Amino acid sequence: MEKKNGVSSFCRYAVGVVAFPYYRILPNKLFRMSLLVCLVALASAASMRAQDPDQVTAADVASKHLKFTRVSLATVKKGAASTTLPGISGIDSVPNFSGSYSTPGFDPNGNPQSTWFFNTLGNPPSTGTTTLGGPIVPVSIDLRNADGTPRYVKVVNGKAMTCGNASVAGCQRLFFDATPFIEPILESPVFSNFNYTSSRVPTQFADAVQRAEYQEAKATWHTLLAPSVKTTRTMVINQDPTCGTATGNGGSCNYQFALNADGSCCFFVLLNVTTFENELFPSTSTFPPDSSTPVGAAEASGDITTKDVSTFFFPPAYLFIPTAKGSACCIGGFHTFDFEGGDANNGNLPRAFVLNYSTWDQPIFVDPTTLDVTGLSHEISETYNDPFVTALDGVHDVTPWWKAPNGNCQDNLEVGDVIEGIPNQAFPITMPNGFTYHPQNEALLQWFEFQSPSTALNGAYSYPDVTTLTALSAPQKANCAP
Repeated sequence: MEKKNGVSSFCRYAVGVVAFPYYRILPNKLFRMSLLVCLVALASAASMRAQDPDQVTAADVASKHLKFTRVSLATVKKGAASTTLPGISGIDSVPNFSGSYSTPGFDPNGNPQSTWFFNTLGNPPSTGTTTLGGPIVPVSIDLRNADGTPRYVKVVNGKAMTCGNASVAGCQRLFFDATPFIEPILESPVFSNFNYTSSRVPTQFADAVQRAEYQEAKATWHTLLAPSVKTTRTMVINQDPTCGTATGNGGSCNYQFALNADGSCCFFVLLNVTTFENELFPSTSTFPPDSSTPVGAAEASGDITTKDVSTFFFPPAYLFIPTAKGSACCIGGFHTFDFEGGDANNGNLPRAFVLNYSTWDQPIFVDPTTLDVTGLSHEISETYNDPFVTALDGVHDVTPWWKAPNGNCQDNLEVGDVIEGIPNQAFPITMPNGFTYHPQNEALLQWFEFQSPSTALNGAYSYPDVTTLTALSAPQKANCAP
């Protein structure tokens, strides 16, 4: 599939132990898929009747694993010239450094390969501290009727019914405010300091993981984010008019919602992945971009820049992928970069805005340790180790094929994907605010290098809990074929 400026993209989604194949998706910016949803219909806004079939509860996702992914743009540049230190050149983006290692394996096409290149956020371990901007853009969600009018619902006997008139007693609007979740994440280990064995001084979570990988680094070497809260943006999602029109309450639905106990919006929402990407990313690749979406508006206003690691933080909102047999749920975050063209103001260099979508993790999933900042820590840590999701040149952060304890089979340097969903994935940390957060343990670079013994801190393959991964993957053929 092609986007307006000719850039295509792909991503891999995995749910439970089932790995979805690569989907060709576009960025409108980033992924475009033609999907069928098994979800149920939106009740008419003209009257109140039976329970709205797009209402869900925690019980509907209690058997699901929260998964994470990445979104990759098509190749921007290629060539051996970009596989040397200090990093990938010829782009307007974050500081980064590169390196290489040797181990036998197979490339994405199944061809034997022994030399591999990695790319990492920040400056090399021989330098001092690098501090990057860490803008946080809260994104509230405005769930609307199919005709674009604000949607109100009323709870009757525990069931939500759409109100035909907003003035009806007990009717509350489906508007999900992101701002209450911002202070808790600012005080979390992702953006605030804590003590770790890899650092002589308190530091941020992803920096601690990175320091565990580089034992030769100077004691003063850190890669830090300076968080700042930016203008709150709103994502407006109209319900699909076909939602609930087919046999068995089928049709195509853009969202589902679970209400709080008091009937207010919302405990969590489920969003169609295609609808979500269409509403998140700008539809153009010229700078300044279309500003009708949260990412486009933040770029055009200067709230985020190419020198930042930007977080678009949502209230509890998880993505589902419609499939022929139903819908695969739930995706709780991804990291990527938004591509915009260069101009005379930046030397005509391609712009790469490194960013992530993350959300607050509610206690609704089968794994009880998937909570609060599990997804946010996963995405930020992966951004540190793979800022350009292998896509900038098709070379960096492509790895030998590996198979993780959770069943994931991949060939990229995604440090969180190896550990997500396994019993000891979380590393609980109680912060000065008294709240115990649950960041995810991460795989270390040495695990992807098939390095034995590991040169990481204490010979580990994972961090902060060095016992999470105690062995390497067996060598794998392409796609982990037998």
